[in-house]
Amino acid sequence: MKKSAKKGILLVQLGTPDKPTTRDVGRYLDEFLMDGRVIDIPYFTRNLLVKGAIVPRRAQKSAETYKTIWDEETGSPLMYYSIKQQEMLQAALGEEYHVALAMRYQNPSLPDVLGEMEGMLLESIRVIPMFPQYASATTGSVIDRVMEIVRTWQYIPAISFVNSFCDDDLLIDVIAEHAQRHDLNSFDHILFSYHGLPVRQLQKINPRKEEAPCESHGCAVCRETTNPYCYVSQCYATTRAIVQRLGLRPEQYSVCFQSRLGKTPWIQPYTSDALHDLATAGKKRLLVFSPAFVADCIETLDEIQVEYADEFKALGGEEVAMVESLNLNPKWIESLKRLALNERN
Repeated sequence: MKKSAKKGILLVQLGTPDKPTTRDVGRYLDEFLMDGRVIDIPYFTRNLLVKGAIVPRRAQKSAETYKTIWDEETGSPLMYYSIKQQEMLQAALGEEYHVALAMRYQNPSLPDVLGEMEGMLLESIRVIPMFPQYASATTGSVIDRVMEIVRTWQYIPAISFVNSFCDDDLLIDVIAEHAQRHDLNSFDHILFSYHGLPVRQLQKINPRKEEAPCESHGCAVCRETTNPYCYVSQCYATTRAIVQRLGLRPEQYSVCFQSRLGKTPWIQPYTSDALHDLATAGKKRLLVFSPAFVADCIETLDEIQVEYADEFKALGGEEVAMVESLNLNPKWIESLKRLALNERN
């Protein structure tokens, strides 16, 4: 009896340097920031900006930051959690499936991993970009690159993509479970801090930008009324689901956006401004969620827990506590399994 072909599942994370050295971090930043969906300006200008300014100025400093979160045995936290998530999903799905992991930037690279999958003559490949909220710079970039690679194959299996899972029930369950490890009422305020994007990228994805520009309707409801793939609206959808699950009152929390790069307008309010306003208002203890990340990484381990915490304390605050990312929670793996099988609620 002929053995049935396996079904492929491809998890794709953003990426991480191979090592916390200036050279490797520079290589990572170069590949990442030269993506036309990440810095969406003309190639010539982007090339000058990235190779002539950003990478030379940031590589060494970023390498020093990576060293502070790098584990001697397991290396990059993002890589460690991603590999474990891959292994746990493989165990959950069984032998009928082949679960692979790739990074959009650096290693294991999409060309290498997809090359291996091509040789397996899989029945199908389901691609899961590991970003709960859709953005052209993340999920869109992954889908774009996968299609660019696969279109050169002679045998192309059935390909499908998960483009967002911002309010998946099990995802929300895990975030709420991790939050409940803290005494929520002991904090003066709760922040939901999402990765930011340039405002122009929101405008580009608005299908009605001529008659209904982004400024004319609220981001909090855009997903339901105008554009289901508005990144900001998906962030608010995630927040609403968590808030409802935890029973938070409107005055207990707010939404903000971190990781701004450059001087062009990004999504507001900025997390740094929110910290300043809260400190000025006399708030001392903050709890921060970062629901854009499915694994702890440099943005959660350093940017929030070190940089923002130090900034808040310098303004008179006392504590910035962090809700752990999804990481290796079995319910998160069950959520991934449902996404892989297209069985999500």
